[in-house]
Amino acid sequence: MNESPPDPAGWLPLFRQRAAELGFINAGIAPAVDSAGFTDLVKWIESGYAAGMQYFADRLDAYRHADGVMAGTKSIIVLAYPYPADAGQPCEDGQGSVARYAWPGVDYHDTIHAKLKQLKRLVAEAAPQVSTRGCIDTAPLMERELAQLAGLGWRGKNTLLLHRQLGSYFFLACFLVDVELPYDAPHHTSHCGTCTACLDACPTDAFPAPGVLDAGRCISYLTIEHRDAIPLELRDAIGSWVFGCDVCQTVCPWNRKPSRRSQTPAEQRVLDRIDLQSLFEIDEETFRARYRKSPFWRTRLRGMRRNAAIVLGNQGNPDALPALKRGAEDEDEMVAEACRWAIEKIIR
Repeated sequence: MNESPPDPAGWLPLFRQRAAELGFINAGIAPAVDSAGFTDLVKWIESGYAAGMQYFADRLDAYRHADGVMAGTKSIIVLAYPYPADAGQPCEDGQGSVARYAWPGVDYHDTIHAKLKQLKRLVAEAAPQVSTRGCIDTAPLMERELAQLAGLGWRGKNTLLLHRQLGSYFFLACFLVDVELPYDAPHHTSHCGTCTACLDACPTDAFPAPGVLDAGRCISYLTIEHRDAIPLELRDAIGSWVFGCDVCQTVCPWNRKPSRRSQTPAEQRVLDRIDLQSLFEIDEETFRARYRKSPFWRTRLRGMRRNAAIVLGNQGNPDALPALKRGAEDEDEMVAEACRWAIEKIIR
């Protein structure tokens, strides 16, 4: 008597249950198909909107299909993992604002990858014949397009995924499998309507059109990814943002409803603000010991000092001058120039 083949999706209910237990707040399944937005990605890169993120062009072909990440992918489970949605506290002089996703003080890649590994083990035990791979935002995947296909929401005019109940304060992770699964209905409609709050509020006018981001003008890119001096014409608009920016999310009506807000425990607000002058008082070794496992590590000490100098200059408080004068003697010319700029802005 021939045994029936194992059900390729028999593990799925347990997978969804375990994902919820691990803190994922939403999940949907999309088929692995050619990217409908690939042409738009090419145009975005050709327009120069990727700025210094050369890795988009270097891995361009991989974005066409999930096969570029895992050969044989047939289905993609898209997962949403939350980060703080509090209103946030205004910074005092000498402090810098930090994007919400970094508040917990740990690198979200490490946090989510550990959870994806648990899900991978679950599938390996339940269906060893199924190949899987868990990814966050470092793999060449059109994750927001996949999230729409999986029914998790729509892309807002600020390019972020929006959900009617959850807003946009969440990360997206993709779990690739090489078997066909029951797919969720795609989310075809947008609920932004005529609202342009995110576009209007952007301090640096980083949106040349709805749904299009010019990374070279985005505060998040400039303060995190950008490795050189921040353009003079954009420095005033950075305001008090020392790492990232949440403006286009905080003004979004889908995030402003009371039901979207969370009360983040104190232990999860490790980096909601940072003392800027302290960055000029520590050395590389101290910075590494303090921030090696945090999002700040991506920007390194030189980048954080550059950002801190610009924020201190924008705040205009003379109390910052001693720290800035130390920074103006930094051996790194990018840091020294930013400090000189800030000093001039404060004393003039």
